[in-house]
Amino acid sequence: MCELYSKQDTLALRRKHIGPSCKVFFAADPLKIVRAQRQYLFDEKGEQYLDCINNVAHVGHCHPEVVRVALKQMEVLNTNSRFLHDNIVEYAKRLSATLPEKLSVCYFTNSGSEANDLALRLARQFRGHQDVITLDHAYHGHLSSLIEISPYKYGQGTDVKKEFVHVAPTPDTYRGKYREDHADPASAYADEVKKIIDEAHKSGRKIAAFIAESMQSCGGQIIPPAGYFQKVTEYVHKAGGVFIADEVQVGFGRVGKHFWSFQMHGEDCVPDIVTMGKPMGNGHPVACVVTTKEIAEAFSSSGMEYFNTYGGNPVSSAIGLAVLDVIENEDLQGNATRVGSYLIELLNKQKAKHPLIGDVRGIGLFIGIDLVKDQQRRTPATAEAQHIIYKMKEKRVLLSADGPHRNVLKIKPPMCFTEEDAKFLVDQLDGILTVLEEAIGAKTESVTDSEDTPCRTKMPREAHLELLSEGSPDQKANPRQKRNGLCADKHSLLSKRLKT
Repeated sequence: MCELYSKQDTLALRRKHIGPSCKVFFAADPLKIVRAQRQYLFDEKGEQYLDCINNVAHVGHCHPEVVRVALKQMEVLNTNSRFLHDNIVEYAKRLSATLPEKLSVCYFTNSGSEANDLALRLARQFRGHQDVITLDHAYHGHLSSLIEISPYKYGQGTDVKKEFVHVAPTPDTYRGKYREDHADPASAYADEVKKIIDEAHKSGRKIAAFIAESMQSCGGQIIPPAGYFQKVTEYVHKAGGVFIADEVQVGFGRVGKHFWSFQMHGEDCVPDIVTMGKPMGNGHPVACVVTTKEIAEAFSSSGMEYFNTYGGNPVSSAIGLAVLDVIENEDLQGNATRVGSYLIELLNKQKAKHPLIGDVRGIGLFIGIDLVKDQQRRTPATAEAQHIIYKMKEKRVLLSADGPHRNVLKIKPPMCFTEEDAKFLVDQLDGILTVLEEAIGAKTESVTDSEDTPCRTKMPREAHLELLSEGSPDQKANPRQKRNGLCADKHSLLSKRLKT
C-alpha cells in the first residue's frame, strides 16, 4: 500500500498538527498501521499483528460484506436523517428485536459519547431529577457531561466531582470492598447504592439515574456479581430514577450466549435506557440510545425538538444492518462462546503456573488478566503489565493494560478471533511471563500497601514512557496514585534489570 509519508515524517506531522492530548497506543514505540483484515493489522513493513485490542472492528477489520453494503448505499444516497428513509426504521426495528420488549424507541447518534450524553438528558427530563449515581473507575465518554460522571478521569485534570454526582463502589469481587468470600456480594454492593440514595435524599437531592457499564472495561474488566443490577434497579426506581446500561464496549454478542451483556443477569434485569456504540458500525461512526415509550414521551413533552443530522443516515443504517447480518450469518456469538471458553481455560492453566497472574476473569471475548506482585495480598503489578504489553507487541500480539492500577491485561478482539489465535496469544504470554518471573525472582514478594509511603518500582524505560504518554498524573496531582504506587523490595524490578 502506498504511503504518503515515512513513519518518522508521520510522527513529526502528528506532533505538529494533532493535539498533544490525543495519544497513540505504544507511545514509546508507536505502530504505523496501513491496512487490516479480519483479526489482523499490518504495519508499513507488511508485518502482521494479532489484534486483541479492537472491539470496534467488531465482525473483523474491513469485512467484505460490510464494505460492499457501505459502497452500494454510498453510490445511491447519503443525506440528512430528517428525510424519510427505509434504512433507519428497518435498523431500529432490528435493534429493538434484540432487546427486552419495553425497550422499543431508538435515537441514533454518531458515537457512544453522544449516546450517553443523550441518555442523561432523557433520564433528567423523565421526572425532573438531576443527580446521577455512577461507579468508581467508570468511563462513559469524552463530553463534558460524561467526564463529570467518569471517575476514571478524576484527578487527571482540574475537574472535581460535582455535587450532583455520587460515586458507588465498583462491584469488584476480586479487589473490591466485598470479595468472592463474601456471603452475598451482590446485595452488599447494591446496599452501597442504597446508602448513597438515602444520603442524597437527606440532603434534599433527587436521583435521576444510575449509570453503569454492564461489564466495566476501563475499570479493569469487571463483571458484577449476579443479582447486583436487579437490586440496584429496585432501589433506583423507588427513588424515582432510571437505570442506564452502557453497552458501548460490551454489546452486540461479545459475551457469546447473550446479545447484550446485561442479559447475563437474567430476564428480570431490564434497564430503562440502553446505550450502544463502538461495534455497531464495525469502525463506521454510528451509535444509539434505546429506551421505553414512557421515557421517550416525557422527553418529547419538553417541547424541545431533538435531531441529529448524521445519526441514522442511510449509509450508517445500512452498515449497521450489515453488521447484524454478519453476526447472525457467521454465528459470531457462538464463536465468542467457544473461543472465549477455550481462551479462559488456557489462561487458567497459566494462572496455575505463573505467580504474576492473580486473577483471570471474563466471559465470551471480554477477558481480563489481573497481574499481581503477591497473590495473597493481590498487590498490583503495574510496571510488569506495561513491560508485558511491549514484549507482546514484539511477538506481534497487541494487548492493552487498564484498570485503576493499570495492571489488568485486556483482551477484547474482533469477534472472528479463532482458537488458533487464542493458542498463539497464550503461548507468547507464557514465554514472556517465564522470562519476566525469572528476572524478578521465582516468587514475587509483597509490596508495602501503606498510602503514607510514596515509593516506586523502577520499570522498563518503554513502559515508563507509556505511562507518561497516557497522561497519568503524578502522586501530588492525584492522591489515588499513592495507592497505586509500587514499592521496591529485593525481588522487585528495581534490583534486577529486565532483559528486553
